[in-house]
Amino acid sequence: MSGSDDALRAAAETMGRVREECPWSQRITHRDLVPYLVEESHEVIDAVETGDRAELREELGDLLWQVLFHAAIAAQDADEPFDIDDVARGLTEKMVRRHPHVFGDAVARTPDEVLVHWNAAKAAEKRERRSVLDGVPRSMPALALAQKLLGRAAPVLGDAPAAPRTDGESKRGEPISEAELGDALLALVAQARAHGWDAERALRERLRGLEDDVRAAEGC
Repeated sequence: MSGSDDALRAAAETMGRVREECPWSQRITHRDLVPYLVEESHEVIDAVETGDRAELREELGDLLWQVLFHAAIAAQDADEPFDIDDVARGLTEKMVRRHPHVFGDAVARTPDEVLVHWNAAKAAEKRERRSVLDGVPRSMPALALAQKLLGRAAPVLGDAPAAPRTDGESKRGEPISEAELGDALLALVAQARAHGWDAERALRERLRGLEDDVRAAEGC
């Protein structure tokens, strides 16, 4: 573990020096970094889904760099500074709270029982939230956001969110407007959720197949 700690500390120190001495990095803000964070996150996803271990190791490093970069920027904030140690400390405290079956006396023998403890701890931490939808990032991709919102809405509305909100429909049962297309897409996401499928991943993987078909037709 000490070797791992040393490597992480070295990475944090490298980031600190880059922030202080690199002209480009000196002017970067949290907002400026958002596109890079999104890109690096998707590159990690690609590496996971393609099963490329070397690529995954590299992309996880690039994603870690984004975390270190944000922490280095935050450390220079004049009003509410915090650094990577504060981030790590807060993370450790939260994970200990959310795993009372590991670090406390609670018992969880199944994944469902683990979720009970997790959700209870999370609810206690987020007492100020008034809606089940609070805390859901609206910048998520639409399919992933739909699946997340359906999961949050289910205890409140049951299956109602997947019910069509529009009236018209073509004779073939196909959407005849963009609004009806939205209904149809939401219904498909609800179907994916009912089966335990990831709608976003399903479309990504199908698109990879389409890319392969295109490249094969091109002779690439």
